[in-house]
Amino acid sequence: MSSRTRARIAVLMGGRSAEREVSLSSGRECAAALRQEGYDVVEIDAGPDVARALAETRPDVAFNALHGRWGEDGCIQGLLEWLAIPYTHSGVLASALAMDKIRAKQVFAAAGLPVAAGRLVCKDEARAHHPMPPPYVVKPVNEGSSVGVYLVTEGANGPARLADEMPDVLMVEAYVPGREMTVAVMGDRPLAVTDIIAEGWYDYHAKYAPGGSRHVIPAEVPAEIEAACLDHALRAHRAIGCRGVSRTDFRWDEAKGLAGLIVLEINTQPGMTPTSLAPEQAAHVGMSFGELVRWMVEDASCSR
Repeated sequence: MSSRTRARIAVLMGGRSAEREVSLSSGRECAAALRQEGYDVVEIDAGPDVARALAETRPDVAFNALHGRWGEDGCIQGLLEWLAIPYTHSGVLASALAMDKIRAKQVFAAAGLPVAAGRLVCKDEARAHHPMPPPYVVKPVNEGSSVGVYLVTEGANGPARLADEMPDVLMVEAYVPGREMTVAVMGDRPLAVTDIIAEGWYDYHAKYAPGGSRHVIPAEVPAEIEAACLDHALRAHRAIGCRGVSRTDFRWDEAKGLAGLIVLEINTQPGMTPTSLAPEQAAHVGMSFGELVRWMVEDASCSR
């Protein structure tokens, strides 16, 4: 689809998840870039009336800039397919699989990708005693952006002091020390390896607060680690069934070499501001932010 046709693009943003503010930022940046590319853009804050808003807008394409539950887990994707509106990013099944961390881990393991040991526990069990030897991480099964993530360090006196609003079922996962790295995949092409440098734990604040983290691209790592990250990201993208742009996150324990590289998770709706990780990698390979969002619109389809 060419912008010269003045196609109407509905940018879905905001929503009801814990990542609402991040999504609003992504959505505004994408909407501005799409207007610069010549599209007729309508911004939709995806609330309970999103189906009516889409029906009234009658877009040629829905650009999904939602993050977190309802926007990243297959829900909005199913609605868009019901309404026969072509949309960006991954489809219903891939979105649901990627958002469910334990099932995504099972898919990765079945595809021969390295993952950390992990299992589901109930909140009461995670509060009562250590569900696995420390260090380990406790996190919701279906949230992103490190929302609700607890790190229990080695030698901790007791289990995580979980907030009451944490869901009843959680995932515990062995903590992998070392460097945080990520690779974006665009279509069938892994773009680059970014080394994410933060002071301490790479939590929500480190991801989104000004100065919370620093991105080194390309990552200064041995050639075999770079090649493995690119390979693993593409294999993860294909194993889950992703479309459009995804981003796979890694931990790498340098002391163990290649054996220390672990796939953490895959993001089917990565952050989409010009300084977000995936657009940074696109820029690194020569694609502007406007060109990236235009490619995503042209890649959109109904059945993904």
